[in-house]
Amino acid sequence: MRHMLRFFLGMPLFVIAALALPASSMAQQQGGQTEAPKPKPPKKKQPPAGAAAAAAPTVGGAQPTLLGTYGDWGAYTASPNGKKICFALAKPAKMETVPPNRPRDAAYLFISSRPTEKVKDEVSVIIGYGFKLNSDATIETGGANYAMYTQNDGAWIKNAAEESKLIDAMRKGNDVVVKGVSARGTATSDTYSLKGLAQALDKVTEECR
Repeated sequence: MRHMLRFFLGMPLFVIAALALPASSMAQQQGGQTEAPKPKPPKKKQPPAGAAAAAAPTVGGAQPTLLGTYGDWGAYTASPNGKKICFALAKPAKMETVPPNRPRDAAYLFISSRPTEKVKDEVSVIIGYGFKLNSDATIETGGANYAMYTQNDGAWIKNAAEESKLIDAMRKGNDVVVKGVSARGTATSDTYSLKGLAQALDKVTEECR
């Protein structure tokens, strides 16, 4: 089956950026003695939304290797089960929900190539929640709208014949918007910057010919 990118579903999806912040606690009284101040554990911050991930999701148990960072996109390669894949990856620059401020897991936009399956520039999304059953998502760029079929927390282009047209528009565009509805009825709209995408895809093509 062409859409084998489902191995991303259920995998740990996270971006780690630990930045220690200075903190101290008040002295505590115990048994009449004052303890020395103890620093609080360092807090963790995520990189700015839209920044290329410093660490990509694990793919089929294989940790991807960063090929390069280009604007808001990263180019990666991995070899799960000995089968080489390459992909460009980005996080949303802006995330909106209706009702507002609904929590969800990290979202990612992938464009992947798998030479052993003769797949090139396959577009997919991890949305950060379970999609509403039997619902479609959409991806919009350059004034055009493309339907995506959904499964669990992933989405793929419904009409594979449109994928090359979408990729061409994304290479030339400024941003792309992914919309969907969760199993609980929350509507989401994620905006991804396309800055650096063309260069990231060129690197992916070079690595996975």
